[in-house]
Amino acid sequence: MALFAGVAGALLVGLWLFSPILTPFVLAAVIAYFLDPVATRLNRIGIPRGLAALLLVLGMVAIALLALLLLYPLLISQVTVLLQRLPSYVLGVGQAVRDALVALSERLGPDVFDQRLQDLAVGQAGAIISWLGTSLARLIGGGVALFNVFTFVTVTPVVAFYLLRDWPRMLTRMDAWLPRRSASTLRQLARDTDRLLSAWLRGQLLCCALLAVYYAAALSAVGLELGLTVGLLSGILSFIPYIGSITGLVTALGLALAQFGTWNGVLVVLAVFLAGQVIEGYIIYPRLLGDRVELHAVWVIFALFAGGVAFGFLGVLLAVPIAAVVGVIARYWLRRYLESPLYLDPPRTGL
Repeated sequence: MALFAGVAGALLVGLWLFSPILTPFVLAAVIAYFLDPVATRLNRIGIPRGLAALLLVLGMVAIALLALLLLYPLLISQVTVLLQRLPSYVLGVGQAVRDALVALSERLGPDVFDQRLQDLAVGQAGAIISWLGTSLARLIGGGVALFNVFTFVTVTPVVAFYLLRDWPRMLTRMDAWLPRRSASTLRQLARDTDRLLSAWLRGQLLCCALLAVYYAAALSAVGLELGLTVGLLSGILSFIPYIGSITGLVTALGLALAQFGTWNGVLVVLAVFLAGQVIEGYIIYPRLLGDRVELHAVWVIFALFAGGVAFGFLGVLLAVPIAAVVGVIARYWLRRYLESPLYLDPPRTGL
């Protein structure tokens, strides 16, 4: 216990000290972990592990660069449209809210919704739309400035290649370091963690990609001017259970109300998101994840926010793996407790 406590303490201190430079290395480890099954299959059919790792990393880099070249100019153009039309969006939202309040005032009476309350609601709605639009523009326009592009472009693929190439040897070496008395138990915990984490990570990434494509295509098809941007962000944020979809829904509804100025356009956008939730809940998740994921949504949300507060983007990358390890260890100790005399035959205190 002292050994494991010391190792855990050293890791936390290392994360705290070197968190500004660890992000590309952790991202490379995530990429290597994600691609390891594919590299193993290629190795089994006769392709050397090093060559398989090189081809997979180069393929991922090519896909990322292609997506950047295709999507980033479109996103920048949509930011330009947003900044140009933001004043008209604010006026459109204000008019729609004013019409709704007038209808409520006529139905409920002027004593409930007086003129001052209407003006306050209209002003707040316009301020919210202005804040959402400005935040969205800053997020996309300054997204590249948030990261050190040179570091990510150069360090992450190189580290990912070496980790992917040497993945089996690293696992074999770490297995040789396990204490012999507890080696079988630790191997079982590692297998449980790998099963849980791989199911969540690979399934969640595929789900986010499919939802991003669906929302971007559907919102653009219904005529939302910023549909591509909002759809992509909604799909990407879907890795945060419920929070991501709600954030995308609120943003899309606010922009739809600002653009169309009528509640019919808002209902169309709402229908797009409701259909997306049905597809996600009844088609994508059951087929890609099934019942293999034992990470509760509340635990995932807490882990992501706690990791983000503690270590920023690095903490977000590490949140789910750490949550999976903690969950596996907690279930193991719970099983030990339920099989122990402390639970089955608790000590009795005399009268």
